[in-house]
Amino acid sequence: MRLLPAVPKPVVRRISERYIAGEGLDDAVRVVRRLNDEGKLATIDVLGEEITNPDEAHAIADAYRDALDAFERERLDSNISVKPTALGLKLGYDVCKGNLTDLVEHAAGRGNFVRIDMEDSSTTDDTLRLYRELRASGHENVGVVLQARLKRTVEDVRALAELKPNVRLCKGIYLERPEIAYRDFDAVRSNFGQALEALWDAGCYVGVATHDEYLLEQAQQGAARRGLGREQVEFQMLLGVRAALGDALVREGHRLRIYTPFGRDWYEYSLRRLQENPRIAGYIATDTFNRLIPGRNGAA
Repeated sequence: MRLLPAVPKPVVRRISERYIAGEGLDDAVRVVRRLNDEGKLATIDVLGEEITNPDEAHAIADAYRDALDAFERERLDSNISVKPTALGLKLGYDVCKGNLTDLVEHAAGRGNFVRIDMEDSSTTDDTLRLYRELRASGHENVGVVLQARLKRTVEDVRALAELKPNVRLCKGIYLERPEIAYRDFDAVRSNFGQALEALWDAGCYVGVATHDEYLLEQAQQGAARRGLGREQVEFQMLLGVRAALGDALVREGHRLRIYTPFGRDWYEYSLRRLQENPRIAGYIATDTFNRLIPGRNGAA
């Protein structure tokens, strides 16, 4: 997968076209409307993490504001997921906090919600600090993400427990040092399960974000044991990844939220997803091969 940067852009675009809504807000609105019609919720990610100046960070924040306004206007069920680096974290903590606070307040005025995405380990402490400070300021319409790949995650759950945070729990796609992160597949799964149980013990609302059928089954069984219904837990998946599995969750009556990225920086996002998560790369490669080879699996 490290050879992917040599892949021509048109090929990457073809591979990723099902996994990114498009380049503009109209594309995102169209996809969110389709998801809602299918009984699914959405969360929007405006692509753009390589921010080099405050104006670019403000532009990303403006794009999120436009999305929130569009969801309210079109009566769509979608919140937003924001990466601190896209809002200027690498330019300065205060730059990011200012943009993020404005977004959380804008969302609150529209009865909506902001999820602070978790990025690589260099941002973990600042991301949790942003979340804590927003909650301390009285903002309730904000949640955070925790990654089961990181060895610190269960302790982070315990440290946040008093806030009863709204958490998206995922495995994590960033390749980290073995001193701070699990590399073994089963170890990541085990930590995911421990973190999920700790979150539920603390009375948290959890977005269980995984395409791993074993973890999905474990989460469903755990929720059933605790008597947790649709309003207390949801599942989350990436747009276009294992869609049939997501459809099955919806048919079974579960809440399913689809992470829906859009923006002009689709190429960088696509490469990162393919490089950093071999399993997703495998799903995409198999699916793309089946679609592109004439006559395969009945394709004409």
